[in-house]
Amino acid sequence: MADETINGTPVTDETIQEWADEAEVGYDVEKLRKRGRPTIGDGPGTVVPVRMDAALLQALNVRAEQEHVSRSEAIREAVRAWTQVA
Repeated sequence: MADETINGTPVTDETIQEWADEAEVGYDVEKLRKRGRPTIGDGPGTVVPVRMDAALLQALNVRAEQEHVSRSEAIREAVRAWTQVA
């Protein structure tokens, strides 16, 4: 095997055999890491582009950072509060 690594750990023939043995036994699908973005609400999300001037965007960024949330989550929280939707 060439000098391949995964996250800095060398991948050896023994490592590959361990992975193959593990795969042959089978995986518990429920325990596998899910991929993709987490769902928000009851179904797939819809992207809604919004224009903001520089001052509003800066205020949003500052507040989101203070609250330790993403900009998207801050906007969703504001819209929920404004529309009174849980």
